[in-house]
Amino acid sequence: MPDKHLSTQFDSELNGLSSRVMELGGLVESQIRQAIYSLSQYNGDAAYQVIVNESRVNAMEVEIDRELSSIIARRQPTARDLRLLMAISKTTANLERVGDEAEKIARMVRSIIEKSGAVRALPAAELNTEADLASALLRKALDAFARLDVAAAISILREDDQIDREFDGFVRKLITYMMEDPRTISASLDLLFLAKAIERIGDHAKNIAEFTIYIVKGDDVRHQPLEQIESAMR
Repeated sequence: MPDKHLSTQFDSELNGLSSRVMELGGLVESQIRQAIYSLSQYNGDAAYQVIVNESRVNAMEVEIDRELSSIIARRQPTARDLRLLMAISKTTANLERVGDEAEKIARMVRSIIEKSGAVRALPAAELNTEADLASALLRKALDAFARLDVAAAISILREDDQIDREFDGFVRKLITYMMEDPRTISASLDLLFLAKAIERIGDHAKNIAEFTIYIVKGDDVRHQPLEQIESAMR
């Protein structure tokens, strides 16, 4: 990812660290797919597997942080290399949180399965659209991070709004169901919890895209309007 250094060993360490982040990203993507599958099929076994695998996500985060600390202490990096290491740290934290959201989804699915079938009368299948968008956005964010592609990162910032619109539309639909039949309130709240967890995955993908811009441009674009970011990147 970074430019070449006089120290090939430093290059090797940075490349190895970047590869570990991609490995963690792949594991987290798998967690999301499994969690959404468990929801679409009401599959308790699939949900349980997501919960079990969460420990692997946590362990990888700790390992990457330990390696980061070691590199910073030994190499005392400056400028872009330091930005890269800081961004890797923040990206790793966001991926771990995505894993947390996948686990939340899995735990809620298990809870829903144990309850009555009220949720099945609600538009749960419509969560698949939001989930597909969030999963695809995370994949794009990791790809942009690996290639340090600012244009792709900015595109991701735009696409996050689509996930927000899907979430808002789903919430409005749930409110309609609850108003028409108060007996669906409890089940609707369960689905709202799931929809929010999926929406948060999109937020974490957006964060990773912002870190990509930070590495390349040195600009912290968090909390800035999209129009302002696009103007600054021209």
